[in-house]
Amino acid sequence: MLFAVSMTFIDQTIVSIAAPDIVNELGLSSSGMQWVVNAYLLSLAAFFALGGRLADLFGPRRIVIIGTLVFVISSVLCGCVPKGDFAQTWLIVFRATQGLGAALLFPAALAVVVAVFPVERRGRALALFFGLSGALTAIGPLLGGWLTGWTWRAIFWVNVPVAIVALVLTALARIPDRRRDETLDGIGAVLIAAGMGLSVLGFQQAASWGWDSAATWGCIVGGLLILGLFWRFERGKRSPLVNLAVFRDKAFTVDALVLFFAMLAFVPVFFFASVYAQVSLSASPNQAALYLLYFFAGFAIASQWGGRMLDKQGARPAMKIGTILGAVGFALWAGKLTQLSMHDQWPYVALAGAGIGFILAPASTDAVNRAIGASYGEVTGITQTVRNYAASVGLAVFGTLLTHRTTENVVSTLTSLGQPSNTAHQVAKEIAEAVTGNGDARAPTGTGQAATATRDAMSSVRMDFAQANQWVFYGMAIALGIAFLVSLRHPGGKGAPVAVERPTDELDRSAAPRGEHQSATGPGA
Repeated sequence: MLFAVSMTFIDQTIVSIAAPDIVNELGLSSSGMQWVVNAYLLSLAAFFALGGRLADLFGPRRIVIIGTLVFVISSVLCGCVPKGDFAQTWLIVFRATQGLGAALLFPAALAVVVAVFPVERRGRALALFFGLSGALTAIGPLLGGWLTGWTWRAIFWVNVPVAIVALVLTALARIPDRRRDETLDGIGAVLIAAGMGLSVLGFQQAASWGWDSAATWGCIVGGLLILGLFWRFERGKRSPLVNLAVFRDKAFTVDALVLFFAMLAFVPVFFFASVYAQVSLSASPNQAALYLLYFFAGFAIASQWGGRMLDKQGARPAMKIGTILGAVGFALWAGKLTQLSMHDQWPYVALAGAGIGFILAPASTDAVNRAIGASYGEVTGITQTVRNYAASVGLAVFGTLLTHRTTENVVSTLTSLGQPSNTAHQVAKEIAEAVTGNGDARAPTGTGQAATATRDAMSSVRMDFAQANQWVFYGMAIALGIAFLVSLRHPGGKGAPVAVERPTDELDRSAAPRGEHQSATGPGA
């Protein structure tokens, strides 16, 4: 199952490194490139709850296979995107279907892991599962930098051999399928997908539409209202898409909130750091990947410590340490961005990675352990929906902030060089969209106004972009600081699973957690 989900986590960040080559070859707009990244994460967030529920209803093994096939077929189509006017739409659509495949695959894979481990070994297994899957997210930029040296299309095609091996291993494992005789909440699935899609669209397009636009706030507020409607609708369902009774456990709620604020920084940092490295540090894709390796090193080491702390003391100490380290690391990293030196930044990059490493596995594992009374598909659907929605919002909000601050900085630079105010604003907008949509430090060619102004002020623009990124990284530090305050509300300990009430007829069909049923017959028995 780890082999199967490896594709889904690597693809959360692998596109960031290849962004310049994709934009140059296909002629994508800056907002289009951000949506290539964001479409995958948004689709993950929108359909994770559905994927968890389908694993319950039709059996995890079957959904793992279906999810893998959807994912790998979408990957092939992403790699085969044709050049021309349709390229941007093509890539965004199939990145979204990739996210759908991942949303089907991951909760079903987790249900299998839960099923084959007895209760006394389950915590360690889940900590390993979440820790390694988080580490795979960090590998994405490294693999992307290497593959992009051949062709950017290889970042999608590499999933084909991985998927083949995953399918073979799934067949060899002889995983049992146990279904639940319940109905699928189609209305709930539509509501959560629409609510998340609309709200993230508003955040994402705020840079283009403006924060004073009715369209921006219409999408954000409309999406949140639909999510509120989803919450009310699910509370009255006999077989809901998401059983909200799991939130009765205070620790579970705290875990979910800590994950939300941590994920505002975790996935977006790979995109923004790689773009910063290529624009402000004039790094190649491979050099940008090595820059992110410092983050991964801190993450990998801290994940191991966090797992041990979880086993001995529960999730609360690890989350408190992680949120503090993360907040301090991102803040110190932000302060060093304008020095334009990888050498001066690496300790703080590693510190920020260590903070995230202490958080992800303990918080995710504790959430699942606290809600064993619900199905694992339901619980994983909740936690992973929270994680991926937060990543989508983080990309959208920080992307808007970066574009706005870059524009202001470049306007100041150009006016100081004697450009008229109107011209400076127009050129600054074009420059900001160019550099925030993809990391490319090459000076533009041509005789146009934007190209000429950029060539004349290239070194200043690099500094302007670095200063704009400081706002983004300070924002990530603030998110981790809020996560620390939330973690203080965690009751501590390992806790007892929350009991989830179900109608009597459902209790007859599923009197014990699905993982307990399967572990008696599965390979781990």
